[in-house]
Parts: sequence; structure tokens; C-alpha cells
Amino acid sequence: MSTWTIHDGDALAVLPTIQTASVDMVLADPPYNSGGRTNAERGQQTARGKYVSGDVGHQLADFPGDNRDQRSYTYWLTLVLLECLRAAKLGASALIFTDFRQLPATSDALQAAGWTWRGIVPWHKPISRPQRDGFRRECEYILWGSNGQPHRHAEPVYLPGLVKGSQPRGTGRVHITQKPVDVLRELVRICPPGGTVLDPFTGSGSTGVAALAEGRSFIGVELTKHYAAVARQRLAEALAQPTS
Repeated sequence: MSTWTIHDGDALAVLPTIQTASVDMVLADPPYNSGGRTNAERGQQTARGKYVSGDVGHQLADFPGDNRDQRSYTYWLTLVLLECLRAAKLGASALIFTDFRQLPATSDALQAAGWTWRGIVPWHKPISRPQRDGFRRECEYILWGSNGQPHRHAEPVYLPGLVKGSQPRGTGRVHITQKPVDVLRELVRICPPGGTVLDPFTGSGSTGVAALAEGRSFIGVELTKHYAAVARQRLAEALAQPTS
């Protein structure tokens, strides 16, 4: 039976408490620390100010940790992914979300932490902001790494090289940077059936919802108490639903 646990606290404080070689997959959506034309702008702008249009009707809670410059972001993410590697079983995969600005830094962190970089999966967002006199920014990216050779499934799985889905809208959106559960469900299929997915930046718990829906267990870490509470409620509801 699938289970879930959410730890309150900072990833770098909590991850060392997770048992070595105990998880089958890492799926992380770290604060991108992207945007900001100057150091002053980067340091003053909130996550909500970066990622939410001024004309939106919701008042979703802000979150911390999105004001690092690129060098400190790379160093910080390396430390996080190093602890994730220690907690991962041999053959486990790591999937890390990023945007075009931070893709090089994220790939550096993934490899510096000891993961073998396996590729990039674009995430296509059909509903996205237009770019005047330029190209629509309708993709973010998922970096794939593994702890050694990727796990070989008893029944082979063939996963898409591109995933597609827009952020939830209206009452279904409970986090500023929330990812679509349908996209996450595709991603967690790289985890062995019955395995455990670790998310060091749980947010509102969408990865956990996806993991439970796919018959996997979930361990999450979340710094913001508000979002940890939202995640716990969503995971409790998800566990009550039959898996498909």
C-alpha cells in the first residue's frame, strides 16, 4: 500500500535525516531563482512578483528562497542534490524542473552532485505568455539524471521525450508555480512500481498526488508551513482515491 510523509523544514536540514539508499526516485521543482535584471532587482523581488501577472484574481501565498544569484543557486542546488543522491538507491532517477535561464546551472548542479546526466525532457505549456516581437515562452525543462545505470523495469516502460500540460487555473490552482498532476504522473512512471518518490521542495504536494495516483509512496520536504498544510490535505484526499 502506498504511504506518504511530509517533513517540515529546509531541505538541507531535513534530507540528511532520510535513510541512505531508501528512495527510488527524486522529483524536484526547486525555486528557479530566475529573472531579475540586476542584483538589486533580484534581491528585492518576491516570488509572487516574478511569477504572477499583476492582473490575476488570486492571492496565493508567496514562498522564500528565490533570490539567489546564479553562482549561489548552483552551489545550493548541488548540496541538495548531493543529499538526494545519498538517499537514492542505485538505479534511481532524478528529474529536476528548470527554465531556460537556469538550465545550464541546473545541469552543472546535477552532475556536480554525482548524478549521471541522461537528457532533457521539455515541458510544453499550451497556455503561456506571449512574447511581443519574439517567440512565446511556452516551454520549461526537466533534467533527467540517474544514480548509476537507470533502473531496468521488469516490464519495460517507454516514456515520452516531451510532456504537455498547462498550470492549473481557477480553484484548482493552490500554488504560484504549481505543476500539472497529469504531467507529473507521466514522470513518476520512471519510478519502479511500489517504489518511493522523494521531493525536497514539496510545495502544495502535486508530486505526491501524482505518486500516490501511480501506486508509488511519497516523501516530501517543505519549508513553508502554509504550503505544507495544503500538501497534507491534498495527499490525504489523494490516498483515499483508487489508483488507476
